Amino acid sequence: MPARRVAVAALMAALIAASAWVSVPAGDVPVTLQTLVIVLAACVLRPGEALSAVGVYVLAGAVGLPVFAGGKAGLVVLAGPTGGFLIGFIVGAAVGAWVREQTERSTSGSAADALAALSVLAIVYLCGWAHIAFVLGAGPVAAFAGAVLPFLVPDAIKAAGAVWLAAALRRSGAVARAEK
Repeated sequence: MPARRVAVAALMAALIAASAWVSVPAGDVPVTLQTLVIVLAACVLRPGEALSAVGVYVLAGAVGLPVFAGGKAGLVVLAGPTGGFLIGFIVGAAVGAWVREQTERSTSGSAADALAALSVLAIVYLCGWAHIAFVLGAGPVAAFAGAVLPFLVPDAIKAAGAVWLAAALRRSGAVARAEK
């Protein structure tokens, strides 16, 4: 992998950590800028790079670095209400990048990015909802009402911002489409 792509993936991991510090309490799951950066990772990184960038971020928090929302850290965060969303970030970024790679062959870059964003959000919500509903025992309806519904509009806005930012970064030459 070219050094530039490694540097972009490492920068993305750092941006995810920084975006967690912008945290607005909203019940058990805060509103952060992480969704924007996770979607951006799916739009500008290859699937393995996206998986690595987000995986490094989650691993750093799990081993005790204060990179999770509100400066939290440790395995207790992964076991708590935000744990499913954090796991969803890893899977969602990788799957979103894969969706983007598959669809950019036959659609415009922005359309591929938008499909990647939808994929990321769907996976993050599914993982977060399932964790709260079934692992923590909140029940499916209560988990959806408290941990998904309030985030739909803010996350759609952040995802749209990430799609716009990915296109702007490509136009500027800061990132390029991955070579096949």
